[in-house]
Amino acid sequence: MHVENRELELDGAVEVRTPGVVAAGALLAVAVVLTALNLRPAITGVGPMLAEMRADLGTSGVWAGVLTTLPTLCFAGAGLAAPLLARRAGIGAAIAIALVALGAGLVLRVVDGPAVVLGGTLVATAGIALINVLIPVVIKDSFPARIGVMTGVYTAALQGGGALGSAVTPQLGDLFGGWRPALGSWAVVAVVALLAWILAARGTGRTPRPADATDSGRSLLRNRLAWIVTVFFGLQAFYAYAAMGWFPQVLMDAGVSRDQAGLLFGLVSLIAVPISLFIAPMAARAPGGQGPWIVGLGVFGFAGTTGLMLAPSWSPLLWSILVGLGMSVFSLALTVIALRARTGADTARLSGMAQGFGYLFAALGPFLFGLLHDVAAGWTVPLAMLLGLLVVQVVFGALAGRRRFV
Repeated sequence: MHVENRELELDGAVEVRTPGVVAAGALLAVAVVLTALNLRPAITGVGPMLAEMRADLGTSGVWAGVLTTLPTLCFAGAGLAAPLLARRAGIGAAIAIALVALGAGLVLRVVDGPAVVLGGTLVATAGIALINVLIPVVIKDSFPARIGVMTGVYTAALQGGGALGSAVTPQLGDLFGGWRPALGSWAVVAVVALLAWILAARGTGRTPRPADATDSGRSLLRNRLAWIVTVFFGLQAFYAYAAMGWFPQVLMDAGVSRDQAGLLFGLVSLIAVPISLFIAPMAARAPGGQGPWIVGLGVFGFAGTTGLMLAPSWSPLLWSILVGLGMSVFSLALTVIALRARTGADTARLSGMAQGFGYLFAALGPFLFGLLHDVAAGWTVPLAMLLGLLVVQVVFGALAGRRRFV
């Protein structure tokens, strides 16, 4: 039987592919997208429901701060552990295990009181953390000629899931009668992604082998560029998780209703979808690197945050759009991780380091934002803190975007 070979050339890479491999790659791409849809609703769905949760559970502001801080703490700890799990179980099995943990945690956290909510959130976000680190490795090794495109598609799906979590969860609460079924219903999406991932792992040989992606070797802890990428990633994550945890409440205190705040913050995440699909691939190809794109998005974020600080009720829609553009830099942060490493092994190391240490720093974001709000009795001081960090983020992002390798 004659089999037609196809050659694909992109960004200087040549890939010879058969129709069977094309189909297998498409199956894996679908699994990546469905997996990405699960990585934000567990977090973004909490913000619009937080006041209702606290009233029902009788919890304090400290408990709310812990709840909004847990995701980034899990991202740090589980992110650093991801390469070890992948080396022992394999990339495909590790992601499947993470999806099981995510679904179980989503169900667990809605069945009992405050402590169980925290415990379930811990389990769910640990699963998310593992996936965060391992998907860039899958993209680097399974789609080497399409890193910018696949990173953009993955990030767009991730941000789209975040938008759905923020916008749809309040509607689910109204439909099903409370925050518990609203938040727990997202476990269904995790099950669908798990089934897709199992099919992809069986149906394609394109997933990276554990030895390829996570082999033991040189450490990046003394690599200057690796630390620049890590600091940049940590700063943008600090801003993003402080925003996801508290910006809906900032809007509601400015006179926006709960449902409108959820929709507006859903728009913040939704804006990142076209940015990820179009800007990330363009930035990946840019001869001058990704720095100018990172700086541009940072300026938008600075403008939106300034608006929320000085005149939040003047135009919540405009501020949400600008903040959404600023948070879209996440897609470029993931693109930078893949482009600053030459091999899958180095991608795994850089991804684990940037996301592990980066999220460890970012874990302070929601907690410090809430603490400064309580101390200052308002939103001006915590928002001013974010403005200062955005300036530093732009500097490190410009450095991380230069065309160099760890």
